[in-house]
Amino acid sequence: MPLDASFIGRSYPPTPPYEVGREKIREFADAVGATSVVHRDADAARAAGHPDVIAPPTFAILVSMSANSQLVEDPELGLDYSRVVHGDQTFSHHRPIAAGDVLSVALTVDNITSRMGNDMLSLRAEITDQHGAAVTTAKSTLVVRGES
Repeated sequence: MPLDASFIGRSYPPTPPYEVGREKIREFADAVGATSVVHRDADAARAAGHPDVIAPPTFAILVSMSANSQLVEDPELGLDYSRVVHGDQTFSHHRPIAAGDVLSVALTVDNITSRMGNDMLSLRAEITDQHGAAVTTAKSTLVVRGES
């Protein structure tokens, strides 16, 4: 059954604050093979002009996933998550994510299209810091595979 196109433009409330920690950044850097010293050493990060250690660019996925959960768990949409494939992901960083940031994410459904029996949801997650300043815009496409 096709997804409800009336969800286009729907926005969800910001997620609870997520406090970014140094150890979480180090763990993520290790997991993705990011070897830069600015992900592990606060003094080196400060010497490079950052307030503290900074996260690898794809760290934003950790923060944005909680916003995506709001959509996935919305019973009005009727999304069968067992049929979902992550089709695309991009990040536009307004500044690096740093240890000590307290981030929230507001999710918007930008588009829903159907192609060859599959539905595609285009989502935009706006990540802001504790001061309301833009940090990252994460755009993703979820593909909901058809049943045939």
